[in-house]
Amino acid sequence: MRFGFFGLLFCAAAAWGQAYPSKPVRIVVPYPAGTTPDIIGRTLAERLQKALGQPFLVENRSGAGGNIGAEAVAKAPADGYTLLVGGNGPVVINKYLYKGLSYDAERDLAPISLLASAPQLLVVKPEVGANFKAFVERARGAPGKLSYASVGGGSASHLTMELLKSDAQLALVHVPYRGFPAAVTDMLAGNIDAMFAIAPAVLPHIRAGKMTPLAVTALERTALAPDVPSVAELGLPQLQSLAWNGFLAPAGTPASVISRLSVETARGMRNPETHEALGRLGFDVVASTPEELGRWMRLESEKWARVIRASGATAD
Repeated sequence: MRFGFFGLLFCAAAAWGQAYPSKPVRIVVPYPAGTTPDIIGRTLAERLQKALGQPFLVENRSGAGGNIGAEAVAKAPADGYTLLVGGNGPVVINKYLYKGLSYDAERDLAPISLLASAPQLLVVKPEVGANFKAFVERARGAPGKLSYASVGGGSASHLTMELLKSDAQLALVHVPYRGFPAAVTDMLAGNIDAMFAIAPAVLPHIRAGKMTPLAVTALERTALAPDVPSVAELGLPQLQSLAWNGFLAPAGTPASVISRLSVETARGMRNPETHEALGRLGFDVVASTPEELGRWMRLESEKWARVIRASGATAD
């Protein structure tokens, strides 16, 4: 009887302490299927499923600029079975744009890894300027006459231009769109003068001579557009602006789970096939440590908080 009792205790302890994961894991992507974060999330899910032997299932929970999905993860049990692939908006920027958010990413989410990042390209209509200096001089000479597109108030394309406007003392008219396809179409029609955009959205038109690239918002040039100077080369390193996606868990998730996910995420993201697939989208694989993602989030938060307050941008 005593043997049976201790045998039961041993079995229970083994069950309680079994290795993570012991059941399917849900990865929430706070954007629609087919978006870049969704592609990154599904690529990561496939790698983790192969490495850890349990299904990693992507769930798209879009809405409110990514807040709905991020909030769902922030309020989920901190057991490692509900995770988030999220970017600038829901992880850093939105708390300064939306009033009354019920979560704070820095407080309620635990960093696992910075997955991938991509710079933007500053593009203009060919007649607006052949280079960055010419564009700035023309904008200064005609305050309020040139327009710029964004994919919505508070988006990276909007806030990066607001940062440039502030630093270069430019007066440009903001025209927000619901996405890059509509903005690109209007720019090709001659209705918009400039915009910051992710490379895949504008590269075909640059190659066709219908848009002129002036700068890439990174500290180094990008292989996708090697002839375009970086903002650091132009003497404006503060204009570094990356579209990025991180991997996060609810705050309080056991350190052992965070560590295992971080190690396997780095291994999966550095897979050559992953590099190639994300490279075609203009993204560079980062695969950081949890600590590096945490520091990056704090730096991004401080930077964009200043820009949002100065510009008065809001999503409400």
